[in-house]
Amino acid sequence: MPSKLASYALLRFTGEDARAFLHGQLSCDVEHLAPGRYTLGSYNTPKGRMLASFRLWPADGGYMMQIARDIAEPVRKRLAMFILRAKAKAEDVTDAHALLGLRAGNAGALAPAAVGEVRVTPDGMVLRVAPDRALAIVPAGSGALAELASKAMGEDEWRRAEIRDGIPWVVAATQDQFVPQMANLEVLGGVSFTKGCYPGQEIVARTKYLGKLKERMYLAHAPGSPVAGEKLYSAEFGEQASGMIANAAPAPDGGSDVLAVMRISSAQAGDVRLGAPDGPKLEFLQLPYEV
Repeated sequence: MPSKLASYALLRFTGEDARAFLHGQLSCDVEHLAPGRYTLGSYNTPKGRMLASFRLWPADGGYMMQIARDIAEPVRKRLAMFILRAKAKAEDVTDAHALLGLRAGNAGALAPAAVGEVRVTPDGMVLRVAPDRALAIVPAGSGALAELASKAMGEDEWRRAEIRDGIPWVVAATQDQFVPQMANLEVLGGVSFTKGCYPGQEIVARTKYLGKLKERMYLAHAPGSPVAGEKLYSAEFGEQASGMIANAAPAPDGGSDVLAVMRISSAQAGDVRLGAPDGPKLEFLQLPYEV
């Protein structure tokens, strides 16, 4: 199906211990995540570096997680290793669903009213991810699938919208590169500083309370077709990279819109280059939130 968002996957966590298990593994507050709501979050190494970013919400007696497709199976396997005696199960249910990106008006009566809300119906699940966008997750056999698919946004259009809204997606090329705050995840509500321990929690908390954050994620336009993981350079660091492309998508008028994690001082200087110290210059754009 051409309109399906093929770069994302869907994981499902079930079992009576699923909530407690996820709460002890993820950066977000799963314990207090109410039905009808989703949260952003991250799964980190013990050193606080993100192995995944995601959307997570309660559904079908468990939890559903939207995650980048190229890391879904490694992350599922890693989480499953730590289930041990917990009564919980992690499975990839992507093939049983279609993930569709919709303009909010095209989701019809299924669309929740407010950003952060989730509506679960027999025809599927719809998340309001932005004032003008909704993510529909429709079972493969649902009668609503054909109608919604005919209205769905293309993959590049959806990814660019996520970028313009400043939503970071960890992919294979950027795993183990950023602590959550580098990708603005705490600004987006994806990090709880009041919950108990989880992998990387000490580093994440230290970054907040000791004020040691030297890198942030910025929105920019770049010439050409940069890819996630591509290095960035600035005058103050010379031949040493000062940042990295986190996500990129083609822009309608040429070039690409990108989310780029870089040294704050390099961004403030305003002269950041793609791929080499003398590479093409990034044009900084305004994120829809303050960092």
